Amino acid sequence: MLQCPSIKSSSASSSIPGAAGNSTDGSPSSSVQQSPTFNLTQAYLSIHTTSYHEILSRIRILDPHYRNHDQNQVEQQVEEINEDKDPDQLFLSQVLRPNRESVKEALHLVKVNSLSDLFSTSFDHSEKTTNLCLQLLKSLFCIRTLYAPVCELLDNFPLDHQSVTQSQCDNAFEVFLQFDSLHNPFHSPDSRKFHEMHRCFSDLKQKLDKNLQKSRSRVCFLRYATAGSSVCIIGTAVGVTIATVGVATHAIFAIFAGPLCTACFPRALTKKELANAAQLDAARKGAYVLNKCLDTIDRLVARLCTAIDGDKQLVRLGLGGGKEKHSIQEVVKQLRKNQPNFASLLKDLEEHICLCFKTVIWARTLLLDEINPHQTPCP
Repeated sequence: MLQCPSIKSSSASSSIPGAAGNSTDGSPSSSVQQSPTFNLTQAYLSIHTTSYHEILSRIRILDPHYRNHDQNQVEQQVEEINEDKDPDQLFLSQVLRPNRESVKEALHLVKVNSLSDLFSTSFDHSEKTTNLCLQLLKSLFCIRTLYAPVCELLDNFPLDHQSVTQSQCDNAFEVFLQFDSLHNPFHSPDSRKFHEMHRCFSDLKQKLDKNLQKSRSRVCFLRYATAGSSVCIIGTAVGVTIATVGVATHAIFAIFAGPLCTACFPRALTKKELANAAQLDAARKGAYVLNKCLDTIDRLVARLCTAIDGDKQLVRLGLGGGKEKHSIQEVVKQLRKNQPNFASLLKDLEEHICLCFKTVIWARTLLLDEINPHQTPCP
């Protein structure tokens, strides 16, 4: 019999956007579009670790329609929720890593400048993305509630038209009335916020790209300066060897001191610029991959929203025919045809939300790891 869209989890690899054999919208065949400076597929593979399944299991504990719960996990989650009044904050504390306190502590030790503002914005955007994904997850659970009576109807409604009774048609009509009266959760304002977040990440990445290009240009300039100073030292040494033996010792020191200081100064600046470039590159990679994640989720939400609206329109046509057998049978037949694709889209969305949670962890960790080794206390 046909199953409700909430059951069965696919393999981990099926939810990697951009991996071989999967397009960014979850459908097979198309190849990944890679960033010009790093491999997007490798980034996703590094994200897709055991913790992905840990997050997915926590998501499904929250889902009232998922039936294959681990009872120990359920009891632990209920106990934690009883201790913490806000289930949303509890869930966020479990999936938002590094947490807000760790980020604040790291940024507090970084000298305040335009780069620190960009890094702070990167962390803020990733936290907002986690909150948006949680709200979208709630919408997904609402959809399963919306479709639960329909799924039950499709499971029990006879395939053979000759065996359909009027009582079954009357029951189907009531299910259709209920389905038509409920709101499509994907039309909520939270869904539109994904467009805004997508734009924010695009703007952030442009700023990071611009600053990274400047930083790399400064590194190149300083390296040339260092090389020039080295040539100067060599020339000075040659000059000293042909100088008069009677030159005073303090004069020799004066000859060497200038070029040596000139050589050391660019090296120190180069090290600082390399650190800045590494931090900017980490923030840029995180923004790029998260933006791709949001783009994939946005496309899946749009397709699901269209599918739900299509089913609602179909049901309204059936309701227009009253409780007449033929009308009810045709609607049920068409809903059965639509269900496999709808179930697949719903499963893909759930797994991409889970992957987005994991991507946030990856992006925040990547940037924080680059900031921490180069921290110096503020004066």
